Amino acid sequence: MKLLRSLLLVTLLGLLLIQLVHCEEAVEDEDEEDDDGTVEEEDDTTEEPPREKPHYKKPELKGSQFFVEPFDNKADSMKRWVHSQAKKGGVEEDLAKYDGKWSFEEPKESPLIGDLGLILTSRAKHHAISAHLNKPFVFKDKPLIAQYEVRFQNGMDCGGAYVKLLSQQQNLDLRAFHDKTPYTIMFGPDKCGLDHKLHFIFRHKNPKTGEVEEKHAKKPSGNLDSYFTDKKTHLFTLVVNPDNSFEFLIDNTVVNQGSLLEDVNPPVNPPKEIEDPNDKKPADWDEREKIPDPDASKPDDWDESEPEMIPDPDGVKPDGWLDDEPLLVPDPAADKPEDWDDDMDGEWEAPLVDNPKCKEAAGCGDWHPENIKNPNYKGKWSAPMIDNPSYKGIWKPQVIPNPNYFEDVQPFKMTPISAVGLELWSMSDGIVFDNFLITDDRLVAEQYAEQTWVLKNIEEKASSSSGRSVVDAIKQATNERPWLWAVFIVVVILPIVLIVAYCCISKPEDIDAQRKKTDEPSPDDEEEKEDTTESSSGDKKSVGPGGDNKGKTSKSDLNAAADEEDDGDDDDDDEDADEEGESDEVKEENKSSSPKKSPRRRKARKE
Repeated sequence: MKLLRSLLLVTLLGLLLIQLVHCEEAVEDEDEEDDDGTVEEEDDTTEEPPREKPHYKKPELKGSQFFVEPFDNKADSMKRWVHSQAKKGGVEEDLAKYDGKWSFEEPKESPLIGDLGLILTSRAKHHAISAHLNKPFVFKDKPLIAQYEVRFQNGMDCGGAYVKLLSQQQNLDLRAFHDKTPYTIMFGPDKCGLDHKLHFIFRHKNPKTGEVEEKHAKKPSGNLDSYFTDKKTHLFTLVVNPDNSFEFLIDNTVVNQGSLLEDVNPPVNPPKEIEDPNDKKPADWDEREKIPDPDASKPDDWDESEPEMIPDPDGVKPDGWLDDEPLLVPDPAADKPEDWDDDMDGEWEAPLVDNPKCKEAAGCGDWHPENIKNPNYKGKWSAPMIDNPSYKGIWKPQVIPNPNYFEDVQPFKMTPISAVGLELWSMSDGIVFDNFLITDDRLVAEQYAEQTWVLKNIEEKASSSSGRSVVDAIKQATNERPWLWAVFIVVVILPIVLIVAYCCISKPEDIDAQRKKTDEPSPDDEEEKEDTTESSSGDKKSVGPGGDNKGKTSKSDLNAAADEEDDGDDDDDDEDADEEGESDEVKEENKSSSPKKSPRRRKARKE
């Protein structure tokens, strides 16, 4: 019972914790809906009407903005975005063309009626499309905030959905946009197989040599799988601050952050000192820490010819060993096939089988004693190792000042940005891009997200929560809170293990309880039965102190005692008359007594 109570307590605590998490998510969803003002309180007595999708409204922005693309007008979007007519370098001619298809249309199952987007509609092709900024973004004293929405309508098998912020250059022709077109920043999701990536790459120019090198931010530690598989709209936001710090957010939640000086690879600034590339190890440099003793010599009695294993000289052939019997003999039951041709197939021979005589004997064939370790074996002699007097350690080239050293304390000041481009290869189609924004005001980015992605997110949660299965709910909860796996293990697996252990392990007290419940005789009851039977038959009598029959009391004696109290008001004459008859009756009952007899028994009264 203690085990069952503990099991019940653990289960209830786990279920309570899961319910608290569920309630927390529900409260968050209600808060989002209340803040947006799209949900109103209704009378509980009225039935809730079917949910209708809201209509799309063009976002209204005030404040600094370098690029805004909500795709609210198909004709304007088609004029602004330019399809690439270039070819990708380093690939076959058939694959080099950027012939992937793009479409400006409303996605399937759109959360907002009439909301258009830029959709990648072809698979296994190179896609390239770009658009100019309203005005170039120059990295001075304000942060760069770039964000856009991505939705994988059909999931993602292998491909990217990242954005390139193209570097400002004279006469930038977007029709020639290709993989080698210079960019300042690239960021966004990328996946192939089980490899999930969240890129943030910026190109840094060496102030001494003018060379440009890509700097990759550290990988985020969170689980990215759900963003590629849940088929919902996700908001990707990159913030690069003038103090060289950066933040990467998904759905307004920070998933990666760090410093441009410390959390990128390779680092922005090279080391102050480097190993001399012209330094070479001297010819007499000895790196051997131990060497064979040059003064050691092989002992005269060292015999290298002795084998490691020898036949046991004390071995004795077992009795009954059949030296003349082979291990295998022709199968006597085998018959020559009818189509066997001696001229073509050769002389036929029966297949070999185990010799039946060897199964009954100690062995067959030539007998050989077992091999044992050779006591005289020493192996090949080698001189013992000693410390090398000429040892100088592991050689390393000397360190010299780095001639290419520089210190850039403001890597934030990157090459200005003048265009946005999507240059992608994808094995999945139906990728929706929407609501691009580049600004230097965080408040503008938040307002834009409130009018676009937040509305979609509320509608997608509302439409999917009703049809979401328990498994999907668990997967979503664990993706957001990985520690919930421990709770599910305690609530589900641990109770199963405890129940199996409880049912499979029998306990002595359970056996006693079963005997009490069914009145099955126990070993003590059987002994008492034997003693009572012997006493009533006159062979043996258990006698207590004083000569009374109190040594052992059977079940029939106890039951008779209760009966005696009930008959305590009988007359003395009746006792004398029934005394002899009752003694005979008790004897007869004791002979045929069993654990399930009626408790109404009489006991022979004392003389």
